[in-house]
Amino acid sequence: MSKVLIVMSAADVWERTDGSAYPTGYWAEEVAAPHEKFVEAGYTVDFASPGGVLQPLDLHSADPEIAGADSAHYVAHAEKALREFGPLLKLDEVDIDDYVAVVLPGGHGPVVDLYQDADLGRLLTKADAAGKIIGAVCHGPAGLLSAVDANGDWLFAGRAMTAFTDEEEELFGTAEGAPWLLASRLRELGARHSGGPAYQQHNVRDGNLFTGQNPASSATLATDMIAALA
Repeated sequence: MSKVLIVMSAADVWERTDGSAYPTGYWAEEVAAPHEKFVEAGYTVDFASPGGVLQPLDLHSADPEIAGADSAHYVAHAEKALREFGPLLKLDEVDIDDYVAVVLPGGHGPVVDLYQDADLGRLLTKADAAGKIIGAVCHGPAGLLSAVDANGDWLFAGRAMTAFTDEEEELFGTAEGAPWLLASRLRELGARHSGGPAYQQHNVRDGNLFTGQNPASSATLATDMIAALA
């Protein structure tokens, strides 16, 4: 049976420019919707993170007024999937050759750790070279920034993608005080970033790279990846 790897952040706080600590964690829908879609399609799904650390749930993703009417379903599914999987794999021990695809969900954690994680960078570089399917949603595309060569050149420069927009960050109330904004950083480093209406589903494919703008794009991300794998 083919396997898919979901790489999660290990961060539980996001340090702001004023020195305050903003609590963060995984966004339930962005973990649960891809997991659900891949399992339904017959794939085995593994979870990994830096050090094998399981970050907490971002409580915003459990609030139906923020995350929508299906938030309870996604929270329950994500918690059950993570509990049944058991301890997360340590990212530095993962062999990407064991997987047909890798998924990077969000929550703000990826802008804390995954964007500069050397183990993730090596994994993504090898995956891309092999033509494996790579998916990232919301703040997950921050993890793509880890893939740089010996000269510091970014692997995904010039590629079309989307991610949580600066407008969405402002509407969410987290733009002010952020050390950097994801969509702006992606463009600065050479990505061809596009964004759709705030908090509406928007997905972009560029070859083997699949990205989604926000939580509402999570299920479509997985569906598109599954179609490509088929």
